[in-house]
Amino acid sequence: MRCSVFTVLDNDPAPHAVRKTDRYEEALELARQADRSSFHTFWVAEHHFHGGGVLPSPPVWLAAAARETHRVRLGVMVAVLPLHSPRDLAEQYALVDRLSGGRLEIGVGAGYVPQELQGFGILPSERRARFDAALPEFTAALRGEALPVPGDPSIFVRLNVRPLQQPAPPLWMAVQRREALPFVARRSLSVALIPYATVTGLEELGRNIQEYRSALPPGTEGTRVAAAFHVFVGRDLSPGRTALQRYLDSRLATGSTHFQAQVAEASEAATVEGLERRELVLFGEGREMEEKVERIRATGVTDLLGIFDFGGLSTREAKASMGAFARAMRLSSKP
Repeated sequence: MRCSVFTVLDNDPAPHAVRKTDRYEEALELARQADRSSFHTFWVAEHHFHGGGVLPSPPVWLAAAARETHRVRLGVMVAVLPLHSPRDLAEQYALVDRLSGGRLEIGVGAGYVPQELQGFGILPSERRARFDAALPEFTAALRGEALPVPGDPSIFVRLNVRPLQQPAPPLWMAVQRREALPFVARRSLSVALIPYATVTGLEELGRNIQEYRSALPPGTEGTRVAAAFHVFVGRDLSPGRTALQRYLDSRLATGSTHFQAQVAEASEAATVEGLERRELVLFGEGREMEEKVERIRATGVTDLLGIFDFGGLSTREAKASMGAFARAMRLSSKP
């Protein structure tokens, strides 16, 4: 199983979140740490208009990270397609792939925070249709295919910048509803999951992954399953638990629809203790951490996305946790 780092760049404004640098610089420091510690990919998220995520333009940040790192791959999870012109977005990510030396991974999604959709004048009921229309154009543009000119379908254009990875960087689709898994599978795309907000435990996660695998077209090869888990490694877990509770509270306040639905069915989904019982967070150290990761691997997850900076944890705490996790997983000894 590949181990990666994922940050949503949540920006906790509370007094305890004492910062010497801004979140963008902090994320760059974590990317450099991930590069040194042999993590596979460093992922960031696109968000708008709220403190639950303060990175509105991942291509800009990823271009900066490309110059600060050498080995680690760089990814967005996700590019919210309904908010953008697909061919414009394809140009930006093609350029990032070139600037990174062909290290880009691209996750796409339809968006799930009402405030973000409304901020761009998009009705939540429209997001799926917009996504379905944008995805083929986005992928075609990345692959260098001819694109009809709006208003005159007899004229075609192509991107004048192509990604180094051919025919295009690896493409993922994020899913927060089980019903969407066959949609992703039928397109032979890799899938990314957020278990804490969408399932009741590892058993349900395993069933969902099996449903995705069963829906893949015959002969499909190379698709992967990523799952994001909050990670805190150390003897004293109280700082991580306190920070995660702050983060969970902030997600509810932000209006994260799928997480709200989970909490409506079972209030323990909104507590650190409840998520630990469900095995949907990775808190611990050493052998205990290895055993927890192995149980996640057994569900069919191929890529673990560790969220190390959350709820106001300092960069120092996040880096220490990343380093301890890398040592526990012996990442530096793995290809």
